[in-house]
Amino acid sequence: MRAISQNEFGGPEVLQEIDVPRPEPLPTEVLVRVVSAGINPVDAKTRAGGGMAGLLGEPPFILGWDVSGVVEAVGFGVHTLKPGDEVYGMPRFPHQAGGFAEYATAPSRHFALKPSTVDHDTAAAVPLAALTAWQILHDAVHIEAGQRVLIHAAGGGVGHFAVQFAKAVGAHVTGTASAGRHDWLREIGADEVIDYRTTRFEDVTGDQDVVVDLIGGDNAIRSTGVLKPGGTVVAVPSGVSDELAAAAEARGVTAIDFLVEPDGHALAEIARLIDAGQVRVEVERVFPFDDIRAAHERQESGRVQGKLVVRIST
Repeated sequence: MRAISQNEFGGPEVLQEIDVPRPEPLPTEVLVRVVSAGINPVDAKTRAGGGMAGLLGEPPFILGWDVSGVVEAVGFGVHTLKPGDEVYGMPRFPHQAGGFAEYATAPSRHFALKPSTVDHDTAAAVPLAALTAWQILHDAVHIEAGQRVLIHAAGGGVGHFAVQFAKAVGAHVTGTASAGRHDWLREIGADEVIDYRTTRFEDVTGDQDVVVDLIGGDNAIRSTGVLKPGGTVVAVPSGVSDELAAAAEARGVTAIDFLVEPDGHALAEIARLIDAGQVRVEVERVFPFDDIRAAHERQESGRVQGKLVVRIST
């Protein structure tokens, strides 16, 4: 089967197409023919030697954690899925899943039936970003109606799902994004939007119950100043540094880090919301399989609206 691998860390130019044997599903696993695969910041970071590279070890390896496709075969003990089912998932994260290939195997419960109202390209844009937003809001901070939530980088992959999930439970949502994305963010549920290029968010907002920081650096430290006493900042890219922990303690708030994990049950609920028209999926562009280097270059631009997807097969 065709796959995209790399023999060293570096820029998009290290990615190369190879031919490898098709995997076979072990007990409790499914074999999925991958139709489309999503691109995430963690893919580009890992390719370059950051991200999950410390866990995966030295190349070669096959990246790709967002998968949408069709079940080809099931291993012993699988009863929730069957051949022919259209599924989507974030298999094996943060371990190697090999989504940038024509076939992938993973535990059956890392997948769910894909939303029936969208195609595989759109479904492939969902799992990692949507699960990140879902697990932050529902599992880490237990968002409630009436709470105030500030989402940094609201126009990105995780951000645009976080806006919609927070709004769905009745929270008041503020997002930071460039001016060109403000109208779109209001359309999908943001109550207020701040242009981070012209305005310091701490000058125009406050009394937040939750801040979701999807930027990193000192952004999370600055965010402690806009939280209510007892509020929470979730530091996604950078984690909780000593400086952030000290700033949070000084202001009487909590700082937590976060890493997403596979969750087929949550994906089933997210699919229900998509099919009900309550959540929109933004796909900026779909790249062909043989143009994955360009997809990585675009991902690294930092200007992606929503998600990028690679078409693996038809």
